[in-house]
Order: sequence, then C-alpha cells, then structure tokens
Amino acid sequence: MNLVSLTYIIEVAKSGSISKAAQSLLIAQPNLSRSIKELESELGITLFNRTFKGMTLTPEGEEFLGYAKKIIGQIEEIEHMYRNKTKMEAKQIFSICVPRASYIANAFARFSLKMTDGAAEFYYKETNSSHTISNVLSSEYNLGIIRYAKKFSSYFNSMFEEKRLAHRLVKDFRYVLITHREGALASQKQIRLSDLDSFIEIAHADPFVPSLALAAIKREELPETVKRRIFVFERGSQFDLLANNKETFMWVSPIPKHLLERYNLAQRECADNEKEYQDVLIYREDYYLSELDKLFLLAL
Repeated sequence: MNLVSLTYIIEVAKSGSISKAAQSLLIAQPNLSRSIKELESELGITLFNRTFKGMTLTPEGEEFLGYAKKIIGQIEEIEHMYRNKTKMEAKQIFSICVPRASYIANAFARFSLKMTDGAAEFYYKETNSSHTISNVLSSEYNLGIIRYAKKFSSYFNSMFEEKRLAHRLVKDFRYVLITHREGALASQKQIRLSDLDSFIEIAHADPFVPSLALAAIKREELPETVKRRIFVFERGSQFDLLANNKETFMWVSPIPKHLLERYNLAQRECADNEKEYQDVLIYREDYYLSELDKLFLLAL
C-alpha cells in the first residue's frame, strides 16, 4: 500500500465510477481496476461493491476511506507548510494539554512572556486526562499534564509503558477547599467532611481515569453526603460562582495567592481529606523537548 493507492480509493469513492475516476486521474481504466484489486487482496478486505450502476463503498471501505482522507490531508498540510520553507520565517511552536489547575495556568501566563517578536503559535488546552493522552499520542499536542489519584499510579505507569509515553512527576498534592472569604466555611477553625453537607459543591465533571465511567468517578471522588452540586467544565465560571455565592465551595489543587485575593476567596484544608493526587507531565518517547518546552517546565 502506498499514497498513490490511497489517492485512487478517494477518487473512485468520490466519482462512484472506475471510468470517471480513471479520466480524472489521467490513468488507464484497467490499471486503476487492477490497483484497487491488488490493494483489496493485500488488505484482505473488499473496499467497493461493484454493480452495473457503478462503485459503492462497503462498510469496510467507508472506514478505510476515512483513514485515507486523513493521511492524504496530513500530507497536503505538510507540503503546504514546508513547500516554501526558505521564504518562511522561523516560527515558535508550543502546545500543551493540561488539567484545570490555576497553578499551571499561572505558570503558562508567566511563560507566555517568552514569546518573541517573531512568528509564534502557543496552544494551551484545558481538558481531562483521557483527551490529553489522545491528543499527545496523535501528535496534535506535544506535551500533556494529566492528573489522577495516587492510588491509580500502577494503572497509569503500565499505560505509559504500553503507549510509549515518557513521563515525569510535576506535583504531589492533596486537594484543598476554596470558598468565599466571608462565608461560613472560611470562618471555621477546622473543617471536617461532615461540615460540607449543607453547602453547594462546585465540581469539574471530567473523569480522571480514562478507563472508568463518569458514574464510577463520581462515586470515587465526590462524597455522597453533599446534596447540592454545580458541575462546570471550565475554570472561568467556577471563580464567578465562588465569588458571588457564599454557600459554595470547591476542591482544588493549591491556588496562587493573587487569585485568592482577586476573587475574595479563602483556601482551607480539610482535616478528613487524606487522598493524594499527582500531576504528571507526558510526551511521546520519540519527541525531544524543545527550548520552549524547557522554559515552560522551568516556569512550572
């Protein structure tokens, strides 16, 4: 199988006819038919249904076509980017997927000062561990930081080895509580889990462990004693909720002091909280950290 074969499949699927595809590709019809049959024989599948009305894709053919279009599209993108490379200005590229953590966002903000006057593109995406792993493996993002409970370390270490992901620990921590500075929780000398029952919890509704369903994560991470919850998927609204509703609280990784002051929040420990978490940097084993990557890690 080669790129030419993929181009043939795409064109035949588009035209629905061997003869029309051959005309478009400027090749002889018998040669095109033979090429498709050889590819089907090589893969052990049937890509097209052949009828007197033309060529239609089989279910396997539709799946194959999706991959073929993706590969050809990536090749065209590379050619577009580098065809005139000598005329292009060197561009700084940095990309990372991270959990929703204020300390990481704060580090990225300081790191952004390293962007020079020349061409540059920085990509910063907040998402869950499952999406981060997928994005790094597909090379859509060069770096990722995933978060998981320390009890799942063996699962993740095995997965890192299986998927050939390099990894290094960024931070060990226990979640702390943040709440309105003038709220009832903030004034307590000691906070126990039972004290949270009458308050409203704000929670990110993203699984930490890719193989576990959200329901399982909710049972593991979110105590059933809390009756009222607001689920959010980004950090902006969480601060607005906390700053405006004195009944709300949230479990977070430790937050920089300037953010607490900006939103009039208090950060407190919970005496009953013993669960330990880890934020871990991941990248593909065949990827070499750039100077920009190293500057970000230094800021982090």
